[in-house]
Amino acid sequence: MLRADRNSIGAARVLTVVVIAGGLASCNRDPAGGTVDGPAVFGMLCASCHGPEGHPPEAMVARLGVRDLTAPEFRGRATPALVEQQVRHGSANKLMPAFEGAISDAQIQAVAAFVASPQFARRP
Repeated sequence: MLRADRNSIGAARVLTVVVIAGGLASCNRDPAGGTVDGPAVFGMLCASCHGPEGHPPEAMVARLGVRDLTAPEFRGRATPALVEQQVRHGSANKLMPAFEGAISDAQIQAVAAFVASPQFARRP
């Protein structure tokens, strides 16, 4: 009887390890899908809070203070370095997450260059 219990426990452990390993293998650790296209990265990671055109929904501004990336105040000082810093480290109030380690350096640089570009604010 003791031997059967040990075999059952061993089988349960193996099954648990297989299920966990399968789940981890199917996870995509890159939330931007591997693309280094700035507009695509923005659409996948940033648009949910900042809005598809960089203008966040009023509810996001009121509840979380999400920045309007099309506002003249921001556009006047937006540089790739400033945006990259924000994307890498998140906001000081921790409401915007840090993406360093979640996406690649190339993806961070691509989305920063896109958001800081004059074309970003001119999109329809």
